[in-house]
Amino acid sequence: MGLLSELKLIVPWGHIAVKVWGSQKNPPVLCLHGWLDNANSFDRLIPLLPQDFCYVAMDFGGHGLSSHYNPGLPYCFQNFVSEVLRVAAAFKWTRFSLMGHSFGGTVSGTFACMFPEMVDKLILLDAAPLLLESNEIENILTYRRRSIEHMLKVEASQKSPRVFSPEELLQGLLSRNSHLTKDCGELLLQRGATKVTEGLVVNRDKRLSLPENIFDFMSKDQFVHSTRRLQASVVMIKALQGYFDVRRENDNIKQPLLFMVDTLRSTLKEVSGSSMWKSQAITTST
Repeated sequence: MGLLSELKLIVPWGHIAVKVWGSQKNPPVLCLHGWLDNANSFDRLIPLLPQDFCYVAMDFGGHGLSSHYNPGLPYCFQNFVSEVLRVAAAFKWTRFSLMGHSFGGTVSGTFACMFPEMVDKLILLDAAPLLLESNEIENILTYRRRSIEHMLKVEASQKSPRVFSPEELLQGLLSRNSHLTKDCGELLLQRGATKVTEGLVVNRDKRLSLPENIFDFMSKDQFVHSTRRLQASVVMIKALQGYFDVRRENDNIKQPLLFMVDTLRSTLKEVSGSSMWKSQAITTST
């Protein structure tokens, strides 16, 4: 399936950039990328998927080719969730499926709980549908403070964007993401950087910092209450050498992941029988 079109959807702060595969007459699937990634994350996956759907991959605000938020407007988790609704409204979708990787999966799951009547299928690629981090609850105020301080520091800075050589930028990306291959890194940078006379400038908004600074962490009770609102069929795919194995290699406590899987299984079965839980947590290599 070839890429059909690149579009810019108008929003109050500028535009949201999207890529479209397949006919818009087909059932839509909105694809959401991971933190500091972009819509090119799905370039190799979508051609392998069933062709009787319309796949739309978006760049979150401040990522890829989408506009940065206006000065003074912070990046917070709810804003990213609201971008999903804006894209759906632009395409006039009343019901669609969501496929999210990592951070995009958590945005997808949160949207599916907030707007359950709009989501047909929820596909989580190495992602949690909601961020269950009981051990992080006590750190929320610290994270919020860091987010505010970082935003004000960046806005006060008069420095011009740093220019990188293509090799320097690629090696920096690969060194921070050991699971990425050179080809995948180059694919992300095609949309994540812009050519200038001296080299490449990173597209993402410098106000974006660590993801925990904007996450909405949940307690176990909140997680259970929220998942009871789900109406979508759910597939949760956990990658080998993925988030829980690489990015949290020093975290020996796997209870949050097990609790999430068990809760999804039991809750979705209680809602409408086993048909709601379409798959066990599948493991696959990245």
